Formats: sequence, structure tokens, C-alpha cells
Amino acid sequence: MTDTATFAGLDPVTLADALRVAGLPGFDRWQDQIKRTGGCADPIHLTGWTLHKDKTTGETLHHYSTEQEPGGRLRVACGNRRASRCPACAWTYAGDTYHLMRAGLAGDPDKDIPATVRDHPRAFATLTAPSFGPVHNRPDRGTCRCGTRHAPDDPALGTALDPATYDYASAVLFNNHAGDLWMRFANRLRREIAARAGLTQRELADACRVSYAKVAEFQKRGAIHFHAVIRLDGPDGPDSPPPSWASTDLLTDAICAAATHSYTSVSVPASGDQPARTFRWGKQLDVRPVKAFGDGSDLTEQAVASYVAKYATKAAENTGTLDRRIGELADLDRHRVPDHARRLITACRDLNELYPDRRLWAWAHMLGFRGHFSSKSRRYSTTLGSLRQARADFRAAQEREALGLDDHEPDTVLVLADWQYAGHGHTPGESALAATIARDLQLGRETAREELHALDDEREW
Repeated sequence: MTDTATFAGLDPVTLADALRVAGLPGFDRWQDQIKRTGGCADPIHLTGWTLHKDKTTGETLHHYSTEQEPGGRLRVACGNRRASRCPACAWTYAGDTYHLMRAGLAGDPDKDIPATVRDHPRAFATLTAPSFGPVHNRPDRGTCRCGTRHAPDDPALGTALDPATYDYASAVLFNNHAGDLWMRFANRLRREIAARAGLTQRELADACRVSYAKVAEFQKRGAIHFHAVIRLDGPDGPDSPPPSWASTDLLTDAICAAATHSYTSVSVPASGDQPARTFRWGKQLDVRPVKAFGDGSDLTEQAVASYVAKYATKAAENTGTLDRRIGELADLDRHRVPDHARRLITACRDLNELYPDRRLWAWAHMLGFRGHFSSKSRRYSTTLGSLRQARADFRAAQEREALGLDDHEPDTVLVLADWQYAGHGHTPGESALAATIARDLQLGRETAREELHALDDEREW
């Protein structure tokens, strides 16, 4: 049901459409569909049917068709990971990322990761981009180079002090090659660990495995950097203990050496009026051990997992660029893209002809970055696909129970279905109502979390 607060602050067009939707005969069912999507901001519309039949008798156990749904459509979640596009689906994606990261730090028997990984050497590393020119910032002490003490939300933060001398071309080319630079780092890290253990790389593979999970983040200046959890396992992965020589100090030292080694670089050839470049990680390197339990340090397993999950749903839009591909530069005017982001996007366009294989214009909305925003080594933890499948299986079990199919073994039921794509999104009024549903669901989750924490505190007391 809706109340007057739902419609407060809406413009006349949106208000009229929201009232129209709320007055439709199938509104309650529409609300139920949107709740099932978590309040998705851009649901996928499907038309079709599904039929459950007993394989032995041919009896129809259940039949469903979208013909009886509002508008003759079933709405399902879009699944977009970007919080700027769909906060509801991004919340689910962040939750999956959190559980994936935490399982690799604390273990989870349900995800086939033993709790003993807590005893393995683990470090949280942040690898940053080099400088492309001075930008407005908030130093720990004193003021910015411009002489101003910027507020935390000052739009000038991260923008060039002198746009005429800032190296926008290098900035987007670094972003474009950041994935290659990470692979160079990962390969070098194994060599550094082997050298400290007194082993060859072949011998290292028989004694120790390096596992990691990483997420990319855009700094305000539009440069990409990576946050990574790196763990040392035995040769068989998390199920096997690391060798006796493996320690957090050795891992930390190896990470620092690998990040700064001359081998850890990517060369970009000269082209046209652009000189040859060699990219390395920036001087700001942060490597800290991950603690299993609170010891006065903020870098606990939960804190690291939460930190990584937060950035898994963000992209370059926090720099002022768009969260979708750019058709033409005129799009920047329509969306009022700020000057610093505009210059980076323009650099992508200009460099695209000189480095056509790098597809800089196709990735201009990402300021040149074309890698995965989150990735992991094979044995670090479970996978996002496994987590999604577990959720789908759980919902399927709920559905079977609701339909009264629990008495039938799954392999005795024949399922026939036909689904067609019928569009996506909301009308303006539907969008406002869906946003209200999403807020209510979020408030319910926050309330439940607070009650759980209060109960935990009471038990501890």
C-alpha cells in the first residue's frame, strides 16, 4: 500500500503517473513483483509461460502464464552492479562480493573454504597510479598547493591545478594498460616469494600457491588503482597449510619488492605525435597485514571485505564521467560533464586513432580502463556464479514449496517453458514507486542488522 509520503516532492508529471499506476487493478501484484526484484530501478520485462508436468502420469502439476500479470509481463531484476544505475541490484552484487572476499579471509565450510585460512599469511595491498601532474587535494597537514583548504565535498578535488600542463594522454593510457600492469605485478610477486624462500619458481609451485582477489577503484583525479587481498596457501590451495617459511612479513616484503621492481612495467610504443611511454605503479604503496580478530587495528577480515565490496559497485562516475558508453562528445554537454573528466574523455577520443587496438573511445566513459573491476585467482574463494546459483536454488526450493511440489522428486517433474524479452525499465511514476519500495526494503535490512548487533552485544554482556 502507498501513503501520502510516497508522493511527496514529485513533479506534476511523475505524480500523475504514480497516481495512475497506484489506481490500476493489478497494482498490488505489481508491487509484489517489484519487491521480488528488491526494488530494481530498471527491471527486465518478460512474457511467456512455464508448465510443470509429472513425467510418469503426464499430469499437469502447475501452469503459469504472464497473461494474468500487470501489463501481461513479469518483471525480473536487471542485475546491474553499478550503484549509479540500480542501487537495489548493486546492493545484491556488493553482498555477493563481501561473502566472496570474507570466505577467502575467514573461511566458510558452505563455500568449501576451510576456517584454517585464517592462519595463512594474508596482506591487503593498495597499488596506485603514478602522478600525471599536480591536482587539488586535502593533505593531512596544511593546505592544497592552490592555497585553499578544500572541503571534503569540494568539486575541485582531484582536478588539475594547471590543465594546460596536466598529462591527460598518459592518464588514460595508464588506465588502459592497468590490467596488463597488474599481471606483470602478479608474475613478479611469485618470483620475489620464491627468491626469499630460496626456491626456483618450479619448486615454489610445488610448495606454495599465491591466491588473491582484487577490486579496482577510481581516484578523484580519474586514475585507476587496485585494492587486493593476497594470501599464501599450500600447493593445493586453501585446503593445504602454507610451508613453514611462509610468513606475513615475507609476503609483505615480497609485495613491496614486486610493485617497485623494474620488471613490473608496461611499455607503450610511440605513435603519431605521442612519445613512447613506460608505466609503473605510483609511489604511494600501502601493504598491511589482515588481522583475524580486532586488536585495535581497523584492518580486520570484516573491514577488508566490506571495503572491497563497497568499491565493487562503483566505477568512473565518481569522477564526473558517465556510467554508460558515450556516443559523441555532445553527450558531455547534455550531461554537464565537468572539465577534468571531459579532458580525459577527449584524450581517449584523440588517442583512439593512434592506438586503435586499445579501443580507447569505446572505453572513454571508463576513462580508458577496460579491465575487470573485480577479479580473483582460481583458488582464492568461491565464485560469484556459485553464489548466484546458490541463491537461485534457494528461491527455486521456496517456489516448489509454495506450489506444493515438494512431494515430487525434481527428476520426476518435467518443466516446459517459453520466455520472450518484452522490454525493460519503468514509467516515471513506476520509478518513483519502485524507489520507495527499495528504500523500505533497505530500512528493513538496516533495522534487522541493528537488532542482530544489539542481541550480540547483550549476549556478550
